[in-house]
Amino acid sequence: MASSVSFAQVKETTVSKKAPAISAAMQATVDRISADSMRGHLTFLASDLLEGRDTPSRGLDLAAEYIAAQFRAIGLEAVGNDGYFQTADWNVLKKEIRRRPGAPVPPAEAEPTTPTIVRNVIGVLRGSDPVLRDSYVLVTAHYDHVGIKANEVGDKIFNGANDDASGTVSVIELAKVFASMKERPKRSIVFMTFFGEEKGLVGSRYYGKNPVFPIEKTIAGINIEQVGRTDDSEGPQVASLGVTGFDFSDVGAIIKQAGDKTGINVWKHPVNSDNYFGASDNKSLAEQGIPAHTISVAYAFPDYHRPGDEAHKIDYDNMVKVNRAVAVAVEQIANSPAIPKWDDKNPKAAKYLEAWKQRNPNK
Repeated sequence: MASSVSFAQVKETTVSKKAPAISAAMQATVDRISADSMRGHLTFLASDLLEGRDTPSRGLDLAAEYIAAQFRAIGLEAVGNDGYFQTADWNVLKKEIRRRPGAPVPPAEAEPTTPTIVRNVIGVLRGSDPVLRDSYVLVTAHYDHVGIKANEVGDKIFNGANDDASGTVSVIELAKVFASMKERPKRSIVFMTFFGEEKGLVGSRYYGKNPVFPIEKTIAGINIEQVGRTDDSEGPQVASLGVTGFDFSDVGAIIKQAGDKTGINVWKHPVNSDNYFGASDNKSLAEQGIPAHTISVAYAFPDYHRPGDEAHKIDYDNMVKVNRAVAVAVEQIANSPAIPKWDDKNPKAAKYLEAWKQRNPNK
């Protein structure tokens, strides 16, 4: 999107001159984040074998099984209604999508006689504090993409490496390094990947209406989307991270502080930060009152929703840098006695703050 403020000017104003240190334990944790590990996961999830991970599809099912297998190997606790899966019937969800205001009227079709199962994949790392462990920080991404386009000339598979296999493998990698800590954070951390984001945030909306953990005890969410490509349409993005709704809540400042500590420039895009707040799964959580934001490296890149969004174009070393900042932010939220708040002075946060108040009438 066009803006009268240049990309370079805004970035320059957000670079901190001093970067405070992180603890030795946290440094050891972030040092375990591995480019090779993420490359291995992403190469599979964005492979032609998974046929673009449309919702629903065989490729999406394979991706869900793969993510669950990683959560199991890491040692996360399974908390779904079917192991690591929170299941839903896509046939039922389609009817709900059709009833949304402004939704297109689909052609008539026969009613399916059997359920078509779709899955959010969820694992939790329980906190170490006997009281605070009953509160939750969400680390999320969507693992679906747009599938195969039969009318496409040439390559017909939309692999979705950056959008959003990059976020999915980041969730897996962050789960791995947090599970390796000798002393876990005080609050519990929920690692979750959603189906159906490309169909209208369907999986995250489903979770919002059917939460596995109490919404009023879910204190924050960081959603990870498009963190693999550095070739942003407005200029290269290396060691740089954007936050949607940057100043809607305290979470933006917390991520900024984490970036300062890890050498990542965390900044507010003058247009996209606010405009894209409602464009990813964080919106479904925010609508429930949870201070939840999406982080991205490139808001727009050359192969967005095109077959060319493939694994070999991902900057894995930069993903390491980005996820180090995310890890420090998550650890800070999970260990702090204070919880992130919506900004009551920002009118763009008003409806989310109201949702939070409805969930927390005595606070």
